[in-house]
Amino acid sequence: MSIHNEEESKDQNPSSVTRRKFLKNSGYVVGGAILGGIVGNLLGRPVQENNPSQAAGPTTDYNQALMFFTIEQFRTVEAATERIFPADEIGPGAKDLGVAYFIDHQLSGDWGFNARDYMQGPFYKGEAVQGYQGRLKRREIFDIALQEMNNYSRSKYQKRFYELTGEQQDEVLTAFQNDEVKITTISPSGFFNTLRTATIQGVYADPLYGGNRNMDGWKMKNFPGNQMAYTDIIEDEKLAKIPPKSLKDHVQH
Repeated sequence: MSIHNEEESKDQNPSSVTRRKFLKNSGYVVGGAILGGIVGNLLGRPVQENNPSQAAGPTTDYNQALMFFTIEQFRTVEAATERIFPADEIGPGAKDLGVAYFIDHQLSGDWGFNARDYMQGPFYKGEAVQGYQGRLKRREIFDIALQEMNNYSRSKYQKRFYELTGEQQDEVLTAFQNDEVKITTISPSGFFNTLRTATIQGVYADPLYGGNRNMDGWKMKNFPGNQMAYTDIIEDEKLAKIPPKSLKDHVQH
């Protein structure tokens, strides 16, 4: 009797049903009932059969386009995020990962308009633990802060922020982080914290949103990304290392 037939025989005995076997079988059911054609990929059918965009080879990435920033704002954010998440021997930095595009796209949408935040008055200065308490939307804060970053850079170094050396850019960012820059309309440290958080999000978000170019952010962490199922490796006792997938990889044409 072959190994395959032996497993089928064991499956007929309810007492032999393992948690792993249950999860594997459940995966097939979910794939067939809910995910439609995705189940074919779980069973080994090449993705290229139903995804011409992958079969055709590399194409122009139209996701790398500005939706909110001016060119000068984009260059400023690109330089600032690279100092926050610089390239090193481990992998690419924020610039090569397209983080500035991620932030640009977020500012053009609900996040930039604070669509999910309560933005009605009265407005009072809150404690640090209370978070942002002002009337300005994120896109307005970025407009002001990026202009002030260049103003501060010109006053101290006679150059725009993205024209400075890396060390000088660090000094400007540190001045914002420590509220050493005098701005009456926004909190310099509040902007820095928002920029830093958005940078990290852009490094590790799905590439569908503009950052994490080529999924290199995930690759540095050995993160599998958005896998639809793990049925092909669920019975493997060893730690599996699999290539990451974006949400776009699962789009069927």
